Amino acid sequence: MEYSIVLPPLPTAAELPDSDDTPVDNELQNLIPNLLLAILSAVWGDRQDWFFGVDMGIYYLPTAPRKPVIPDGFLSLGVERRRRVPNGRLSYVLWEENWTPPILVVEIVSQTYGGEYDIKMEKYLDLGVLYYVIYNPDYWQRDNHAFFEVYQRVDDEFILQSQERFWIPQLQLGIGVDLGIYKGWERDWLFWFDQAGDRFPTPDERIEQAQQQAQQAQQQAQQAQQALQDLRNRLKQRGIDPDSF
Repeated sequence: MEYSIVLPPLPTAAELPDSDDTPVDNELQNLIPNLLLAILSAVWGDRQDWFFGVDMGIYYLPTAPRKPVIPDGFLSLGVERRRRVPNGRLSYVLWEENWTPPILVVEIVSQTYGGEYDIKMEKYLDLGVLYYVIYNPDYWQRDNHAFFEVYQRVDDEFILQSQERFWIPQLQLGIGVDLGIYKGWERDWLFWFDQAGDRFPTPDERIEQAQQQAQQAQQQAQQAQQALQDLRNRLKQRGIDPDSF
């Protein structure tokens, strides 16, 4: 005789906690993934088939539906960018996302070690994550790892692929570390890169670029106006009325 296990109805996002109320160790744990989100929002502004979560619980275990894993950042493809609910997603609930796991997870290691190289790695394997990025700018020597590592799921384990910039074909984007300015803070950040290896600018840098372009356009307009005035003056010196043309 065959027996089947009948699970109780799975809870909805509204019935699940949207936070574990655990504070982050430092602001970089929020700033770094938020920068990745801000850049992606500009690069993929016309696309509606992706979602990037920051410090958001992921519920993925039908047998333990109220037990989340909470990455610093994660990216899912093939899901709605904006859920049609009043306040957007409260959390990322796999059974409400057509069982679509994140393709990429980002963790920033801080002073309090959070199991990024072991416990969380196993959880992300169970979740079905394909790429796992660990950024450890301050404590990589303590943890005997590089400051930036990208792991790819191969069969049932994560295999280290790169300790520098890494191209992700499914995204047609690279990810890596570079110097930039974000929120007025110049330091190394995680960035998305194009296929030529050029990184996409931060919001601060886009504003600066726009201001520079506006200044250049204003200078060109002033130069054109001055050139026109010089021409009018030369015509007048020759006894020609420029307004007669």
